[in-house]
Amino acid sequence: MKTSTLTRRAALTAAAAAVSLATVAGLAPAAVATPIPNLPEPAPYGRSFQSDPGHDFTKGIKPRRDSVLRGWFTVYRAGTAEYVPVRYKRGKHVDSFVAPPEGDVTAYAAPIARNVVFLSAYGCDMTKTTMDKRGVGTKRCSRAELLKRIAKGQKQPSLIWTVKGRIVKVAEIFTS
Repeated sequence: MKTSTLTRRAALTAAAAAVSLATVAGLAPAAVATPIPNLPEPAPYGRSFQSDPGHDFTKGIKPRRDSVLRGWFTVYRAGTAEYVPVRYKRGKHVDSFVAPPEGDVTAYAAPIARNVVFLSAYGCDMTKTTMDKRGVGTKRCSRAELLKRIAKGQKQPSLIWTVKGRIVKVAEIFTS
């Protein structure tokens, strides 16, 4: 064999090893990541709780089926986020979002994907609004920022995409 063939082969082997290592370490480029399927989204300011036919809430907290839920996170621990559905409620003076009443078992839990897409309605540094005409966040922020906001206990209404038992996308809903 010629030297150039060996050099080319060694370079290709090194490149393949680097891609494999990056994939295992969770550093693979976004193009390698599983695409988020086009799921129907609920109205951001919907006035009823979303149902989940077929979900058995008596068997403990588990992920929602592949879908988009209007909800908020209640806690994040041991790598799993718990979240509940919310609905928009008109008030006499102030409108707000509300969760199911105390004692309701409608809750879900799922790990947040390493490559989660987090779209903030307030920007990554929370200094300006960044939303579309529906009031849904458009500024992409890091997974770390999402986890920080959940840890603070901010019950921020969001659209939460769950695919194959993992939370793959979160888009905040603007509230004043």
